[in-house]
Amino acid sequence: MKSIAVLYGGRSGEHEVSLISASSILAYLDKDKYSIVPIGITKRGEWFLQHPPEWAYSRPENGQMRSLPPVERSERVLAVPGEGLWLETTTKGLQKLNIDVVFPVLHGTFGEDGTIQGLLETVDLPYVGADVLGSAVGMDKEVSKRLWLSAGLPVVDYISVRKEDVSDENLKILARKVETRFGWPCFVKPACSGSSVGTSKVTHSEDLKDAILSALRWSEHALIEAFINAREIECAVLGNERPMVFPPGEIVPSHEFYDYEAKYKDPQGATLLIPAPLLEETKNRIMSLALSAYKYASVKGMARVDFFVEKITGEVFLNEINTIPGFTAISMYPRMCIDAGVSYSELLDKLLELAIEQYAIKRELEYDFSKA
Repeated sequence: MKSIAVLYGGRSGEHEVSLISASSILAYLDKDKYSIVPIGITKRGEWFLQHPPEWAYSRPENGQMRSLPPVERSERVLAVPGEGLWLETTTKGLQKLNIDVVFPVLHGTFGEDGTIQGLLETVDLPYVGADVLGSAVGMDKEVSKRLWLSAGLPVVDYISVRKEDVSDENLKILARKVETRFGWPCFVKPACSGSSVGTSKVTHSEDLKDAILSALRWSEHALIEAFINAREIECAVLGNERPMVFPPGEIVPSHEFYDYEAKYKDPQGATLLIPAPLLEETKNRIMSLALSAYKYASVKGMARVDFFVEKITGEVFLNEINTIPGFTAISMYPRMCIDAGVSYSELLDKLLELAIEQYAIKRELEYDFSKA
């Protein structure tokens, strides 16, 4: 029986989202195959072994969305370079946790951006999802757009903004750029954040400064993007060197746009259409672009690739890639896989297999030049 450490919580604006995703993973991991070790990370970044209530290990009725309790400070978990994870107890001192695979369920900063992946590489443990490079590229919307543009893939037009640009004189220049390049309204978002945290729709130049400052609370740089009158389409990709792509789904938000509240607080925030009602040609183009975006961003394991499809022209634009997408049983990524015939539990099994496969490949590499 393999021992699976489920890492959740974390130093992120998406901490609470992580508790929801992790709740589903605990409930759907096959208890006959795996021994589950829940590890919660506080908002300060401290790691503690968790003892969730009994209900956390049973599947929710009617697929309802649940959240794990807040992370409790209990036995501290330590990451030791080259030695895996250790438990610090008051009675027995340090004890090694025998972990076969780590399943990071950490959305956003310090979880989806390559930092936790680098730590797990250092302690020498297999982990689910993209590696350091793929995670970092996927997290930074500007970097991923640059890579996609260099590959000739279609992205939404954007302007990059940093803190030094937020002066009255620079803001006038930025406003003129927006008006010249794509006009109002536009969207302003953090370059390195998720779940629409810090994202604003801006309809007038007077509101641009506040929107940029809001985005820069969550990231060192922000993006101003053209508004597209579009349908929001998402595609699930799964695999390492030979990834597979699943038919896309569509999000129809009831809010002005698919913001944090629509995603996680309002039960009627959006309607999910799976599969998306698309022309066959458009569906095939989106699936092909999703695979290309995945590969050019150097992602492995899994990702949800998000698109805009312009409502009048049908033109397709890449929006972003999420390497640790929302993972409840009713989230888009698992639901697209389920609709294609891969059950939630089978999906978890496959992700763990991919983690072990990728770890084995890296173990074959040489790191000691004196032995080469």
